[in-house]
Amino acid sequence: MSSQPTPDKLSPDLLQALHGISSIQRFPKGATLFQQGSEVTGVHLVESGEVRVLLTTGQSRQQLLEVVGPGTMLGLSESMSGNKYRINAEAGGETTVAFIPREQFLEFLRGHGDFSTQVVRLLSQELHGLYHKFRSISAHPGRPRHRPLDEQLN
Repeated sequence: MSSQPTPDKLSPDLLQALHGISSIQRFPKGATLFQQGSEVTGVHLVESGEVRVLLTTGQSRQQLLEVVGPGTMLGLSESMSGNKYRINAEAGGETTVAFIPREQFLEFLRGHGDFSTQVVRLLSQELHGLYHKFRSISAHPGRPRHRPLDEQLN
């Protein structure tokens, strides 16, 4: 029997399936997972620790958008579209991620239509989260938001 995902989390079935095609990567504090403008390599599922999500501004400064923790999937929209990464992701402390190369992730989705629906839901949540972040940043420039672990987007 398939487990149902909660509105902001991957289902246990999808998590287990993704772990079957991922490799574990460990990053020390300050290490870069990926950089804005670089070619997409795949998706990163945060297992432990935290990741600082940053945006490079026009003056080449880093704007902290949020700090995310376990259960968050980074690089999903870029992996689906094939576009370059739109943000910077940096380990906020000792961080472990499950990395899935883009082509392997796409091949997995082609063969598992039931999980594709969850990915579409996650992308939709990501879009709505971006709307919220934009409104928040516009109202309070320079004040990054630390999202509580029980309020992760993915």
